[in-house]
Amino acid sequence: MARHDLDPATVTPDSRAPAKTRLFEGDGPHRGSVNGEVLGTKVTVLTYGNDEPGVGPKLHVHPYDEVFVIQEGRARFFVGDRVIDAEAGEVVLGPAGLPHKFINLGPGRLQTLDIHHSPRWIQADLE
Repeated sequence: MARHDLDPATVTPDSRAPAKTRLFEGDGPHRGSVNGEVLGTKVTVLTYGNDEPGVGPKLHVHPYDEVFVIQEGRARFFVGDRVIDAEAGEVVLGPAGLPHKFINLGPGRLQTLDIHHSPRWIQADLE
Protein backbone atom coordinates (compact mmCIF):
# COMPACT_ATOMS: atom_id res chain seq x y z
CA MET A 1 0.00 0.00 0.00
CA ALA A 2 1.54 3.29 -1.10
CA ARG A 3 1.41 6.18 1.35
CA HIS A 4 1.86 9.87 0.66
CA ASP A 5 1.27 11.54 4.03
CA LEU A 6 3.84 14.28 3.49
CA ASP A 7 5.99 15.98 0.93
CA PRO A 8 9.50 14.43 1.24
CA ALA A 9 11.02 17.81 0.34
CA THR A 10 9.68 19.20 3.65
CA VAL A 11 11.55 16.67 5.81
CA THR A 12 14.85 17.78 7.29
CA PRO A 13 17.08 15.04 8.74
CA ASP A 14 18.11 15.65 12.33
CA SER A 15 21.66 15.36 13.62
CA ARG A 16 21.38 11.84 15.09
CA ALA A 17 23.34 9.02 13.51
CA PRO A 18 21.64 5.66 12.88
CA ALA A 19 22.16 3.33 15.86
CA LYS A 20 21.85 -0.34 16.72
CA THR A 21 21.81 -2.36 19.95
CA ARG A 22 20.71 -5.80 21.11
CA LEU A 23 17.21 -6.36 22.58
CA PHE A 24 17.33 -10.08 23.42
CA GLU A 25 19.65 -10.74 26.35
CA GLY A 26 18.43 -13.80 28.24
CA ASP A 27 16.04 -16.72 28.42
CA GLY A 28 13.60 -15.51 31.10
CA PRO A 29 10.23 -13.86 30.54
CA HIS A 30 11.80 -10.40 30.29
CA ARG A 31 14.29 -11.28 27.56
CA GLY A 32 15.57 -7.76 27.21
CA SER A 33 15.03 -4.04 27.11
CA VAL A 34 16.57 -1.09 25.32
CA ASN A 35 16.32 2.36 26.88
CA GLY A 36 15.63 4.99 24.27
CA GLU A 37 18.64 6.94 25.54
CA VAL A 38 20.90 4.24 24.08
CA LEU A 39 19.50 4.86 20.59
CA GLY A 40 19.00 8.59 21.02
CA THR A 41 15.19 8.33 20.90
CA LYS A 42 12.25 8.98 23.21
CA VAL A 43 10.90 5.41 23.36
CA THR A 44 12.09 2.39 25.32
CA VAL A 45 11.45 -1.13 23.99
CA LEU A 46 10.99 -4.28 26.08
CA THR A 47 10.22 -7.84 25.14
CA TYR A 48 8.24 -10.26 27.29
CA GLY A 49 7.27 -13.89 26.78
CA ASN A 50 6.24 -17.01 28.65
CA ASP A 51 4.73 -20.44 27.98
CA GLU A 52 2.61 -20.68 31.16
CA PRO A 53 -1.11 -19.82 31.11
CA GLY A 54 -2.04 -17.54 34.01
CA VAL A 55 1.46 -16.08 34.33
CA GLY A 56 2.55 -12.52 33.55
CA PRO A 57 4.12 -9.37 34.97
CA LYS A 58 2.99 -8.05 38.37
CA LEU A 59 0.62 -5.10 38.64
CA HIS A 60 2.63 -1.92 38.06
CA VAL A 61 2.37 1.66 36.86
CA HIS A 62 4.39 4.05 34.66
CA PRO A 63 4.26 7.87 34.39
CA TYR A 64 3.94 7.52 30.58
CA ASP A 65 1.92 5.51 28.03
CA GLU A 66 2.86 1.91 27.27
CA VAL A 67 1.83 0.17 24.05
CA PHE A 68 1.76 -3.63 23.94
CA VAL A 69 2.12 -5.44 20.61
CA ILE A 70 0.99 -9.05 20.91
CA GLN A 71 3.27 -10.97 18.58
CA GLU A 72 2.27 -14.51 19.53
CA GLY A 73 -0.48 -16.10 21.63
CA ARG A 74 -3.29 -14.59 23.68
CA ALA A 75 -3.24 -12.31 26.72
CA ARG A 76 -5.66 -10.86 29.25
CA PHE A 77 -4.79 -7.28 30.20
CA PHE A 78 -5.95 -5.59 33.39
CA VAL A 79 -5.66 -1.82 32.79
CA GLY A 80 -7.18 0.34 35.50
CA ASP A 81 -10.69 -1.11 35.93
CA ARG A 82 -10.85 -2.57 32.40
CA VAL A 83 -10.18 -6.15 31.30
CA ILE A 84 -9.04 -6.50 27.68
CA ASP A 85 -8.41 -9.82 25.91
CA ALA A 86 -5.99 -9.57 22.98
CA GLU A 87 -4.30 -11.97 20.60
CA ALA A 88 -1.43 -12.04 18.11
CA GLY A 89 -1.65 -9.12 15.73
CA GLU A 90 -3.46 -6.83 18.16
CA VAL A 91 -2.20 -3.78 20.08
CA VAL A 92 -3.24 -2.62 23.57
CA LEU A 93 -2.68 0.79 25.20
CA GLY A 94 -1.82 1.19 28.86
CA PRO A 95 -2.34 4.94 29.45
CA ALA A 96 0.06 6.87 31.68
CA GLY A 97 -0.71 6.54 35.38
CA LEU A 98 -3.12 3.58 35.09
CA PRO A 99 -1.97 0.45 36.94
CA HIS A 100 -1.79 -2.54 34.61
CA LYS A 101 -0.67 -6.13 34.20
CA PHE A 102 -1.33 -9.01 31.83
CA ILE A 103 -1.32 -12.78 31.82
CA ASN A 104 -0.87 -15.49 29.23
CA LEU A 105 -4.28 -16.96 28.36
CA GLY A 106 -2.75 -19.96 26.59
CA PRO A 107 -2.59 -22.37 25.07
CA GLY A 108 1.06 -21.98 24.18
CA ARG A 109 3.46 -19.09 24.18
CA LEU A 110 2.64 -15.44 24.77
CA GLN A 111 5.18 -13.05 23.23
CA THR A 112 4.86 -9.27 23.39
CA LEU A 113 6.85 -6.25 22.34
CA ASP A 114 6.24 -3.43 24.83
CA ILE A 115 6.85 0.18 23.80
CA HIS A 116 7.36 2.64 26.64
CA HIS A 117 6.86 6.27 25.63
CA SER A 118 9.91 7.40 27.59
CA PRO A 119 13.67 7.46 26.97
CA ARG A 120 14.03 5.37 30.18
CA TRP A 121 12.10 2.47 31.72
CA ILE A 122 10.44 3.92 34.86
CA GLN A 123 8.15 1.64 36.87
CA ALA A 124 6.59 1.20 40.32
CA ASP A 125 5.48 -2.37 41.17
CA LEU A 126 2.19 -2.46 43.09
CA GLU A 127 2.06 -6.17 44.02
